[in-house]
Amino acid sequence: MKLSKIGWAIVTIAIIIATYLPLPVLAAIPPAAAIIAENSGESFVSKAVELVGSAVVRIDTERTITRRIDPFFGDEALTGLPQQQLLRGQGSGFIIDRDGIILTNAHVVDRADKVTVILKDGRSLEGKVRGVDPVTDLAVIRVSGAKNLPTVKLGNSDLVKVGDWAIAVGNPFGLDNTVTLGIVSTLKRASSTVGMTDKRLDFIQTDAAINPGNSGGPLLNAKGEVIGINTAIRADATGIGFAIPIDKAKTIATQLARGEKVSHPYLGVQMVTLTPEIAAENNNDPNALFQIPSVNGVLVIKVLPNTAASVAGMRRGDTILDVNGTVIHDANQLQDVMENSHVSEQIQVRILRDGKDRIVKVVPKELNS
Repeated sequence: MKLSKIGWAIVTIAIIIATYLPLPVLAAIPPAAAIIAENSGESFVSKAVELVGSAVVRIDTERTITRRIDPFFGDEALTGLPQQQLLRGQGSGFIIDRDGIILTNAHVVDRADKVTVILKDGRSLEGKVRGVDPVTDLAVIRVSGAKNLPTVKLGNSDLVKVGDWAIAVGNPFGLDNTVTLGIVSTLKRASSTVGMTDKRLDFIQTDAAINPGNSGGPLLNAKGEVIGINTAIRADATGIGFAIPIDKAKTIATQLARGEKVSHPYLGVQMVTLTPEIAAENNNDPNALFQIPSVNGVLVIKVLPNTAASVAGMRRGDTILDVNGTVIHDANQLQDVMENSHVSEQIQVRILRDGKDRIVKVVPKELNS
């Protein structure tokens, strides 16, 4: 095997390191150098991107809105002359079926009147939105007029570990076929903790650069398998991006491709995680609204009207201890348990009220019903 100049330089550095570093330290060195040397300068990133690059698409959208414009000042007003305005948007997506099924974010195609899919080879295809689920920010598009399209390989996000390589592919700011590299920073980052309280998601957090236009594109592992869908960046932070785990998307994408609505059972309470430490801090505060029990669970701080919880008789100050026998430790876990329940199927919620255990029978309703 003939090595490039870069390859020889890496081999030389590796020999020096092996000479002066003890074996325990040497064993901890990442294998990137070995990978580059073995492939004569070709990185694992380029190989991973080569596997999926032709299946990553750009999604252009158009939406026409009507606004009323003040005839004197030109500003939008409650009364005035109606004018139509064309809004354009752009995002990314990737092909998961050879017949033209594309997975992307719901917000990419939100209320779009026209969807155009641009393939890497330059072809422009008309897209039709098959289904949208705003709660998980997932959408499925189908394109017409094309067969035997290239597809990505879907990985297993349950196998992802903190520190794994993360490769983001997409079209940020309209710059097609852009690739960025980072690592998986953390797993199971609840959407509520990143300011997305209207979602039900546990994100993969990464430091791979994700910019506007990346939304809907794939997050890859070192093998070129899709482990997530790039979906969100924080405007107040640098180097932090989030992706929907691909295992979450698989089942939902199948439903959306069939044109089905995704069900999200809803309890109807505002809640916070409760621990003995939090209880002690509250109970020692002379201005506390009420005393709370010194236990682990979820404290109900408000019961919303006309919801499953209000119909079942739940109250502010109740502490949720378990659901159908599953012990509840925090608010995110309760949300996950509810997501895995069924609309109109009764569940038993064990609560602590006035120092006594009670069983409340709740029939979840559909979220946003």
